[in-house]
Amino acid sequence: MAGKSKTSSQKRKVQRLSRAREFLRYQNQHVVLDTSSDFIYIGVLEDMSDHFIILKDADVHDRRESPSMNEKYIIDAKKYGIRCNRKLVHVRLEEVISFSLLDDVIDY
Repeated sequence: MAGKSKTSSQKRKVQRLSRAREFLRYQNQHVVLDTSSDFIYIGVLEDMSDHFIILKDADVHDRRESPSMNEKYIIDAKKYGIRCNRKLVHVRLEEVISFSLLDDVIDY
């Protein structure tokens, strides 16, 4: 039974490393994190741990406090610049629904 648990633990570790490599290919670039919460995060991808994505020079935007649509807010950030309100922020990895480069956001 202990061997089986160790195998599951090893599989989770491999999955975390694979996920970290996927995220960290965007390191030092502006990214957009869509979350399952009411927050959107736009900032420079600094690093990643087992449980957090770390952004620097970030805009933590509460969707409830803005009359603009989410996509318009992101497009404006790309067009006019990011309104940094955090030097550093740790975003819970389990909250992230999607991530992309800010440069990959399409203007419409």
